Amino acid sequence: MKIYLDKILGCTLIMLGLLSCEVEEFSDLNGPEVEAFQEKITRGDLPDLVGGVLYSSRVNLGGYFDDVGVIGREFYRFSASDPRLTGDLLGGGTNILDNNTFYITNPWAARYRTVKNANLILGFFEGQDVSDQFSDQELNATKGFLKTFIAHDLLLNLNLTDENGIRLDVADEDNLGPFVSKTEALSGIRAMLEDAAADLGNGGDAFPFFLPSGFDGFDTPSSFLGANQAIAARVAIYQADAPAALSFLENSFLDLDPTNLNSGVYYNFSQDQTDILNPMFFPVEATAAGARIMQASFLSDAETGDNRLSKVAQRSEPLTQDGLTGAYAVFRYETDTDPIPMIRNEELILLYAEANITVNPAEAISALNVIRESADLPSYTGPSDSASLIDEMLKQRRYSLYAEGHRWIDMRRYERLDELPIDRPDDDVWPMFPIPLNENQ
Repeated sequence: MKIYLDKILGCTLIMLGLLSCEVEEFSDLNGPEVEAFQEKITRGDLPDLVGGVLYSSRVNLGGYFDDVGVIGREFYRFSASDPRLTGDLLGGGTNILDNNTFYITNPWAARYRTVKNANLILGFFEGQDVSDQFSDQELNATKGFLKTFIAHDLLLNLNLTDENGIRLDVADEDNLGPFVSKTEALSGIRAMLEDAAADLGNGGDAFPFFLPSGFDGFDTPSSFLGANQAIAARVAIYQADAPAALSFLENSFLDLDPTNLNSGVYYNFSQDQTDILNPMFFPVEATAAGARIMQASFLSDAETGDNRLSKVAQRSEPLTQDGLTGAYAVFRYETDTDPIPMIRNEELILLYAEANITVNPAEAISALNVIRESADLPSYTGPSDSASLIDEMLKQRRYSLYAEGHRWIDMRRYERLDELPIDRPDDDVWPMFPIPLNENQ
């Protein structure tokens, strides 16, 4: 059965990459034709439906990374078409964050679209007898995969609104659950991941759908379980629950090998006319019409010889907009088709170090030295008290995870937002975004 929803994306499957010409990916699973799936979902339908989840998971990622990267003072986002990226996000002059502006409404809606798409598939499974199409193990595997995506994208929205909270229960669009606090949200997201892990653990040997190259090494229920546990470790760290984080990491794909930092799950991009380009790529010599320019302290605060400074590149001439000037462009991605990590091993090593600061400081130092070694830096020789190790851990996270969406969250977690640099006298560092106006809060 072929159901054409809002848009058929060519003859090429683009589930975050190019796999075959056999099935289509839907950018939106919420068109009127989706009702046909409520009658009977077949084995042939599932790759298309999961493809829709994978597609929507990449929509407006650039907006999310700009939000957290600009407020976190990792870079400036220059745009000739919208001064709010250097005005509102940086608190320039009398500007404040608005609750009905693209920088919150677009990424917020995109992440909830992914959640909704995944919930639709789960609803089909709950409302139908599909035993003639899928084994119990295949159903478990699919549920575990989708629940992991739901939890991950809810976490991204919580990263934006923080203490303002999010909606956790959105499975029934006609009866949305209430907004919950940050504490409740983190607990709920962790519970979702644990539920997903149980499903994946009973998911057999294979998923009943294809996954793109960004999932290489994580394309079976058992291997993807490692990614699920990695995300759960991130959540536990956000909860300041070090023992739980270490437990999750033990079952993740953590590898304390300095040559294996990039193992992980990635969003894929391509130049296919029906696909999405890497939204975090701009040429080094991009104009002020659209550019990401390094905040100067990233360079001035770095240790001599740190090879992670290759994530920025010097321009032939400085670029200026709205009273901000920079001579270096963000160069985290070298082409418009480079993959963006959802979660990777370098972050896991740093999570492991952070969790061990209060549990086993010597092990924390050992893990931090894995990161330092990979960056061509000498071993850490500073004090081993918690405060000093937190300083070192945050510094290594700053450089290892540059422009990957962590700095603002990290500084907020440790109540250090006042340490972020201010580049104009009246600028502000915002602690969180407001809830979008259309949520009627």
